[in-house]
Amino acid sequence: MKKINILILLILFANLIRGQIYEPVKWSHELKITSKTTGEIIHKAKIDDKWHLYGMDIPENGPRPTKFVYETLDNVALDGKSISKTKTIEVFDKNFDMKLTWYTNEAVFVQKIKFSETSDIDIEGYVEYMVCDDERCLPPTKDEFILSYAKDTNAKNTSDVKAVKDTKEGKSTKNTEKITENITVIPQNFEETTAISQNIEETTVISQKDDRNDTVTDYWTPVIDELRLFGNQMGSSGDITFWLIFLAGMAGGFLALFTPCVWPIIPMTVSFFLKRSEKKSKGRRDAILYGLAIIVIYVALGILITLIFGASALNSMSTNAIFNILFFALLVVFAISFFGAFEITLPASWSTKLDAKADSTAGFLSILFMAFTLVLVSFSCTGPIIGTLLVEVAGTGSILAPAIGMLGFAVALAIPFTFFAFFPSLLKTMPKSGGWLNKVKVVLAFLELALALKFLSVADLAYGWRILDREVFISLWIVIFTLLGFYLLGKIRFPHDDEAKHTSVLGTFLAIISLSFAVYMVPGLWGAPLKSISAFAPPLTTQDFIVYDSQVHAQFSDFEAGMKYANERSKPVVIDFSGYGCVNCRKMEASVWTHPQVKKLLENDFVLITLFVDDKTPLKEPYKIEENGKIRSIKTIGDKWSYLQRYKFGANAQPYYVMLDNEGKPINSPYTFDENPDNFIKWLERK
Repeated sequence: MKKINILILLILFANLIRGQIYEPVKWSHELKITSKTTGEIIHKAKIDDKWHLYGMDIPENGPRPTKFVYETLDNVALDGKSISKTKTIEVFDKNFDMKLTWYTNEAVFVQKIKFSETSDIDIEGYVEYMVCDDERCLPPTKDEFILSYAKDTNAKNTSDVKAVKDTKEGKSTKNTEKITENITVIPQNFEETTAISQNIEETTVISQKDDRNDTVTDYWTPVIDELRLFGNQMGSSGDITFWLIFLAGMAGGFLALFTPCVWPIIPMTVSFFLKRSEKKSKGRRDAILYGLAIIVIYVALGILITLIFGASALNSMSTNAIFNILFFALLVVFAISFFGAFEITLPASWSTKLDAKADSTAGFLSILFMAFTLVLVSFSCTGPIIGTLLVEVAGTGSILAPAIGMLGFAVALAIPFTFFAFFPSLLKTMPKSGGWLNKVKVVLAFLELALALKFLSVADLAYGWRILDREVFISLWIVIFTLLGFYLLGKIRFPHDDEAKHTSVLGTFLAIISLSFAVYMVPGLWGAPLKSISAFAPPLTTQDFIVYDSQVHAQFSDFEAGMKYANERSKPVVIDFSGYGCVNCRKMEASVWTHPQVKKLLENDFVLITLFVDDKTPLKEPYKIEENGKIRSIKTIGDKWSYLQRYKFGANAQPYYVMLDNEGKPINSPYTFDENPDNFIKWLERK
């Protein structure tokens, strides 16, 4: 446990203080043909000064070892395991309290292969590794590689050594004509935000066999410079988005305060800090530091998540079936626990050890360990809230979004500790934990059940299962909030509830709100927009029975087909980059697109093309592209539209609306999220 804690601290605080992204290891990969049927894959790592790369054999509970994974081996077989050609350095690492091996300056690894004499070779994979210096450790990192070799059947001396370098280095190779097949332009310096790319270079698409044809290829021509001429994007700014993320984080933090895991800790910890100090001023100072430590831990967690996964990876994860189903199951389990079926607690040894560590240390370090104890003890209540927050902000496409969301959450969580430290007499007036906290627990259970359906819905939409269409989703929500209303009125009791002789005034008003909300959703079963829950419910397009005629349906869900149709009819195009997990996209469709004037303009004056960037439907034939110096696989329809948005328009956030002429050239500035229908009408009318 000590080793794990040290590793976490190193990664968290080194990256928090530095605030930069390091790349101390540069990899190169080469396929070397040594005979008619044998060869070698050579991996070389150039390591920056003062950094070290960990070896391939590392004990348990240590750092991540260097590991080579070969995902695709076409017409080739591995001959043994990867071996190191560079001598390792063996040292005793104080950070991990064990003997470790590592490389400095340079490391070379070789994997022998076998293949048939007449077959071409295709190899794809990645190396997973971890590096540290004397002060910090970086999170485990992957470096992907693609190697191909076309056998030259006319070669007289096939025993000659032939080398094929990793195609992501952009170098053509001997005997590899198929690598240069299909060339396109790719932005090299695209930043993963909505900002416009500044530098564009021409590179090669690796082994690409796109399903685009020659007649529509020109529609993919980048128009980033043309969009820049129209000025700033219309719609909400990124600053407002960040403020909303911060406020959403604060809302989650305030909600967590009233959970049974956090509320009882407030008077206990504040009293602890006040009693341990002889002077009241020192006690207040320590309590303030405690609040700051909570903020540091949660913000560092947000930064660490971003560094490990990145904004784009988080966005992709937010619509991943396995991730969403696991989160759905997690929330259901928490809900069942809060209903009183069982208790969820972390191992007592974790918090006990941290508590003991806090008592044995002095100064800020002890306060830091106390903050870690709070985080661990309260996890069963705060975990679902934090997880939901991180998933929701992932869809913004911003690198800073997770850190900002966690900052808001931590600030809200730290406020009561500093407040009661300054006014300790108010601790006596705080309501004691008891029956009311059990009621809070049950209310949270109902809310978690409702929220769990959102995660299941995202996976259902992204993969096209159609098991949780809009009317099914709304029906379940109606039942959940009806039962919540009955519980607040005392009509339903759970095992840990006290016998109530009467219904409280607050409970009555909350019951009215819950039951009214359930009644409000009933028209949604027949297609009513239900603007207040549009961010959670599946799109109207998934509903089978609709009596309302206010919704707008895109004419096309394929970019090339829509552009071809518009060209034939000489009509302008509105491209809607959307996502099944995009909350603001659903808000726009329910609040703006249902406006009669907006509906009329979209249906009559434009060809509307909606492209879902998180559609997990597999492409008929996947292909590879190079972006930001990395090889990326385009495997799904969503991957294709996401790449189109980045490549052609220099953006990656949703919703994102682009107005084009029938030849694919922009005729207005892009439009982002803005729930004011009048502004969207002005944009459509190009005013």
